[in-house]
Amino acid sequence: MKNKKKVAAVACSLAAVMGLGALSGCADLKTTDPLKDMQQVIAEVNISTSAAFADEFAGFEDVIGTTSVSKSEMVASFIGSGYSAMNNYGWSYADTFKAICDTLVDRQIYIQYAKVYFLKNGWTDEEGNQTTYTLEAYNAAIAAAAEAAEAAGASASAVQNAKDVASIEYFLTTEEKDEAEYGLRRMFNNSLDTLEEDIIKEKEDDTEYETSVRTTPTGVGSNDEEYYDVAYRVYTGTGAQASVQGSYETVEGSTPTTRQRAYARFLANLRTNDLLEKGEDTSDITKLSYYGIEKKSLFESALITKLSDTYTDDATAAISETYAGESFNKTLATQMRTYAKDSATLESDLDSMSDTKFVLTTTGKNDRNYGFVINILLPFSTSQSQVLTDADQDYQDNKGNKFALRASLLKNVKATDQRGSWFTGEEDYSFDAAEDAAAYKGGDDTRKWLFFEDHLTGEENSQYVQVKNYYGKYTYNGIYNSEERIYVPNKLTIDGFLDEMTGYLQQVLGTNAFAAPVPTADYYTNKSFYKADGTVDYAKFVYAQGKIDWANVTDGEGDSFNANKMFVKGSKENKALSVINELSFAYNTDTAGLNTYLGYAVTIGKTSYVSEFEYAAQMVCKEGAGSYAVVATDYGWHIIYCTFAYMEGDLTPFVYDAAQEDEEGTFSNLFYEAFRSQIVEQYSTRAQREAISTYDDGITLYKDRYADLSGLDTAD
Repeated sequence: MKNKKKVAAVACSLAAVMGLGALSGCADLKTTDPLKDMQQVIAEVNISTSAAFADEFAGFEDVIGTTSVSKSEMVASFIGSGYSAMNNYGWSYADTFKAICDTLVDRQIYIQYAKVYFLKNGWTDEEGNQTTYTLEAYNAAIAAAAEAAEAAGASASAVQNAKDVASIEYFLTTEEKDEAEYGLRRMFNNSLDTLEEDIIKEKEDDTEYETSVRTTPTGVGSNDEEYYDVAYRVYTGTGAQASVQGSYETVEGSTPTTRQRAYARFLANLRTNDLLEKGEDTSDITKLSYYGIEKKSLFESALITKLSDTYTDDATAAISETYAGESFNKTLATQMRTYAKDSATLESDLDSMSDTKFVLTTTGKNDRNYGFVINILLPFSTSQSQVLTDADQDYQDNKGNKFALRASLLKNVKATDQRGSWFTGEEDYSFDAAEDAAAYKGGDDTRKWLFFEDHLTGEENSQYVQVKNYYGKYTYNGIYNSEERIYVPNKLTIDGFLDEMTGYLQQVLGTNAFAAPVPTADYYTNKSFYKADGTVDYAKFVYAQGKIDWANVTDGEGDSFNANKMFVKGSKENKALSVINELSFAYNTDTAGLNTYLGYAVTIGKTSYVSEFEYAAQMVCKEGAGSYAVVATDYGWHIIYCTFAYMEGDLTPFVYDAAQEDEEGTFSNLFYEAFRSQIVEQYSTRAQREAISTYDDGITLYKDRYADLSGLDTAD
């Protein structure tokens, strides 16, 4: 089964999301009679009145009543994202509220369309199971919701909201409803977390965290979008939400008191913006009218996604098995023609290469090797750099170079594990891995700390995004006191670092897959850095070099590096990339090189890189993936590792194989998903636009009812 990439249902959709940063600053939206003002209807939508409705949905006229868009929804949308958009893009109030109105109206058109679409056509899930919807069951669900709300003593607006929610909920599966509820509860907890963190900081203003935290791998701190927890609840510290439930985790320093204060501020923000009705039961957040508004919005989004997924399935089914392969061949042929004539385009494309934008070949000339390298910089200390800056040129060097002095300084460069702030930043990412037999400890059993446990489990239905291309078994190289939150990194010479790199690669790939590098014996005392013709001999700056022996990787598949497997978790290619990437996060002080796709793009000829780095990077790219070189520049030591290269005699390393479309991480999988996503997005977007434009004569606007908002630009 193909991996599904969800496509946005309506472009620029403004869900009424609680934006606390804006709430406290929007007192200018208050009016003299706030409750009545907020209840005003600023637009009505009824697509059954459209001229086109009878042609497409005859017999379903009674399903679609008139949906009202209230001024309070407009204000909630402004608070959620309109306020931010206005500040970010320089929009006026008039522009912003027009955009909000258009979006809310378009959204309701599309929701009404989705209802009658499913009532008429039913729904087919991924396994081919069909669901039929009926008018009788639809009306019964709405009536039952209204009866329950009235029995609970809900206000008229709350009863109407319950009916609106039921009219959406009817079309959703239990899983879809659970996902929407989980997203709704997370949204409220996130808002309360923000308020509570501010309260805790006010109370403990002496709390110290490292302000400069080491860059973390992409995905750390993010939740998997497909995960949901049915036991998860909003935590307010009071009433029905007095205890933590499900997978929710309190913020650091949280107490019932701080949470209760956060909830009180939350309610105050609602009152300030006229989103809390008089007499509402605030002991249970799920009974708030505002909660109901947000629930309706989230369920509407779920319905929009359901219809969008239906379009996606239709578009995917229409893709012939040969289309992706044909697209690959056409793209390859086009790139071969373009790059042979225009190397600048090739170099630009290399810089922007990703798993949705591919460079399938290079120039077709055998003397040109392009590739990618990870650069791990172990820098000179501040004092060493100053010595190098202040020193005179080397004796008898009339070109102003200081190569000999630099070589002597390099011996004393000390590298340290840069991940200390992952312990002591505002977020502690560490976990004790003392019992993990696979953890690499460099022969030191006291080394036991690893990072990002939640992001490395690989479990099904994991709450957290699984970090890719990061092996995750390299323990912190130093001492950490978890009680006092104090860390002391060990100091490594270049040889010490190479020992660590060798040991880790050998542990992961096998002892026969990677030979320990042999450093240049007289490197620190060498006085000659020039060729006979007087030009600089950049080979003299290479301290050590080597390459992974792909044929001897333990449990490796095939005798050589396979570019089609670079991103397949567990492949030898991905293991090597992940190990080097992790070492880069540990030691690299060139932070611009962290979280790049495959590292820095390396091209032929003169580049913008410093000459010593350029020479070594081009050299390892000629040797191919798995090659590395240790080279010096005025910045310090560089460990330059080639992650992938277009090699002589093999300038088309990628092969499209339809049989691998479903194997996650393979080139064929990535290419197919990028190809499919582009097609289904175009198809879905076109279908959405057609539905909205076809039925936009079924709307009535009351612009005068929100003229005060649009007129804030000129208001005193």
